[in-house]
Order: sequence, then C-alpha cells, then structure tokens
Amino acid sequence: MSPSPPGTPRRSVAPLELFFDLVFVFAIGQLAEHLLHELSWRGAAETAVMLVAVLSTWALTSFDATFLDVERPRTRWLVLVVMGLGLFMNAQIPHAFAGRPWAFAIPLVAILLLVDIAAAATAPTPVLRRHYRRVTVWAIVSVPLWLIGAATDHGPRLAWWAAAAAVDMLGVWLAHPLPRDRLSSQDLVFDAEHMVERIRLFIIIQLGETVLTIGTAISGAPVDAATVTAGLGVFVALVCLCASYFQGGEDILARHVATTTDKLLPVRRAVSGQYPTLAGLVALAVGAELAIAHPTGHGSTTLSLLLFGGPILYVITQAWWYHASTGQAWGARLLACLAFALAGTATLRMPPLIAVLILDVILIALVTALRAVHRRVLAGRPPSPTRRRASGGQPMRPPPPKAHHDSRSELPYSTGKFFRSSNAVTSERYSSHSCFLLRRKKS
Repeated sequence: MSPSPPGTPRRSVAPLELFFDLVFVFAIGQLAEHLLHELSWRGAAETAVMLVAVLSTWALTSFDATFLDVERPRTRWLVLVVMGLGLFMNAQIPHAFAGRPWAFAIPLVAILLLVDIAAAATAPTPVLRRHYRRVTVWAIVSVPLWLIGAATDHGPRLAWWAAAAAVDMLGVWLAHPLPRDRLSSQDLVFDAEHMVERIRLFIIIQLGETVLTIGTAISGAPVDAATVTAGLGVFVALVCLCASYFQGGEDILARHVATTTDKLLPVRRAVSGQYPTLAGLVALAVGAELAIAHPTGHGSTTLSLLLFGGPILYVITQAWWYHASTGQAWGARLLACLAFALAGTATLRMPPLIAVLILDVILIALVTALRAVHRRVLAGRPPSPTRRRASGGQPMRPPPPKAHHDSRSELPYSTGKFFRSSNAVTSERYSSHSCFLLRRKKS
C-alpha cells in the first residue's frame, strides 16, 4: 500500500464522529415513516427531497471533520452545533410538507451556511479556503430556494425544494465547481483512509437502522407462520445486501484509495453513492414493512417497486462505483439488477411472501458470485497503468516500497472475510454506538 502524500494526517474515526451519526440514524427512520404514510409518487418525491437534504448535511460536515481535523476544538464545536441543528431538522421530517416547513428549512439553511462560512474562515491552507469559498457560493444559490419553498403552499413547495436539493446534491457530486475557477482534487491534502472508514461505518449505520425499522414491523405483526417466514426472508435479504459490500468489496475500495494518485476522487464517488444507497434501503424497509404486515395478501406495483427497486438502487450504485473507479467487480452486480427488474415484474400479482423469497434467491446467488469475484480481484494485481489512469490523465506510478509498518493507519485486507475489523479501536467504539441505537429503538 502506498502511503498518503507527505503532510497528510492519519487519524482513526473519532468518537464524536460516531456520535454525530446518531442524528442521521434518527433521520433514516423518519424518512421511512414518511414514505410509509405517504405511499404515492408525490410522497416518494417528498421523501427523496428530504433524503438529499439530510445526506448533503452529513456529507459536508463529514468532509469538514476530515479536512479540518475533528480533534481541533473549533472543528469539534462545529460538528456539535451541526448535530444539534440536524436533530431539530430531522425531527420535522414528517411535518416538513405539512404545517411546519420553517421548522425543517431554518435548521437546514443554518447548517449549510454555518458549515461553509466557518470552514472558509478557519481552513488551515489557502487552497482549502479557496475550496470552501466555492462551496459557499453553491450554498448561496440553494439557500434562497429552500426559504422560498418554506414560504409557499404545500403544492409548489415540492418544486422549490426539489430545485434546492438538486443544487446541493450536484454540488457534492461535482465538488462544487465554479466558472474560471478550476481546482484539482490532487491539490488538496486529504486523509482518504479516514474518510473510507467513515463511509464504511455509515453504511453499517444505514443497514442497522433498516434492521431496527423492520424489527419494529415484526413486533407489531401477528405471530404466525407466514409472518415469521416473511420476517426471516427480509432479514436474509439485509444480510445479503450487507455481505455484497463487506465481503471483500470494502477492501477493493481501500486498496484503490491507497494506490491511486488522486485519493479524493474515489472517496467523492463513494460519498455521492450514499444518496441512491440510502434511498434503496429506505425503499426496501418500507416494502418489507408492507410484506410483513400482509404476507399472504395481494401483490402490487407499489410493493414490487419497493421490494425490488430498493435493492436495484443499492446494488447498481456499487456497480457504478466499481466500474468508474477500478473497472472490476461490477458485472455480477449489473446482472443481479437485471434479475431484480425481471423478478419485480413477474411478482406483480404474487403474494408478498413469494416476492420476498424470490428476492432472497437472487441475493444469495449474487453474494455467492461476489465472494469469488472479490477474492479474485484482491488476489490479483491492480490494473496496469495503461488501463487505469489518474483523473488528471497521467498514468499511475507504481507505489514506492514502504519503509515501515504502521498498524494504526494501514487498512489490512481480508480477502473477503465478512465483517472483518479494519481498526480495533474503531470497532470497539462502534460496538458502544450500536448498543446506544438499540436502547433508543426499544424506548
């Protein structure tokens, strides 16, 4: 593994960052509840808009904690303030399109402006301050759209907020470019391995909240053979979705980040991929709730879109990232998405229980195939410089020999071991984090 560029700090994930993520665990459950109670195309659009708002605040603050060093007092206070504002914003998700739009919009706007202006003023290097000035310009474009939407009636509010969400999401995806102001991501000193670990834990958090949402549905359903089978089937589906990434897939990401000359680009892609990933898990959670509540009922287009469309979003996002970043390990995922689409069409009139079981068959086949694919990719050599080039167009140089081993900063590769721990300290912190979530759900 090649070391990070000279001067790049190497840090494990701080407890404050995991504490910060609790606010977004709460948001995931709120989004699923909103979609469940507004099960229509408009309800789906409203959920998508609020999902983008939630994830954009997470992405911006997580990048800040990495760029500005979360161990600095100013950065820690910034994260805590955003966490408090985010708590109030996410609490209003069920009411944002009803009678409390300002209660959602004001904390959101405060986060967007606070994070960008504070980072632009306190960033330690000129190039980083320049980057955050660009981010601030994008926020200045989206903030009026959020405020206008809050001031309008329920009908046109969706259009205004959709435009604002599109600006925020495109800013994250495109790295906030401005005309005549080009900034290469290679110019920024960035602890990519730290952000990879942040993404890894955030995916676990998303899956964990989905488990808790489905567990709540099981607890409210009658205990009979059909309900138990449906609940077990949904659990198997979640385990397979988890394994599709953590069974070696995360090691491919870590190795690519460690060997590429532009470490920020694959991390940006991975963060951008969290939007469809979370949307897919929210859709699956709602579909699972419907299937568990009425396992022997009639199928529907809505149920098929949720049960199979959710995994399509989750898996096709992985396929896109692997194809764009490494050119490997994406074909099996694309075939699985085709199988999901065909199965969703075939099960339109079948009972939900049958649809869940068919979903499990496809996912088990996918995980079995990916296990072999990931092992083959990790056992082989990285793509040659003629096949994989850095974003600046220059061939990648082979990594220099490593002078010493630093177990605190290196991400070891498991060659496919499911749920291996890449950092003992982080794993211990995350265990406490998970216990906190379970206590919250019980209450």
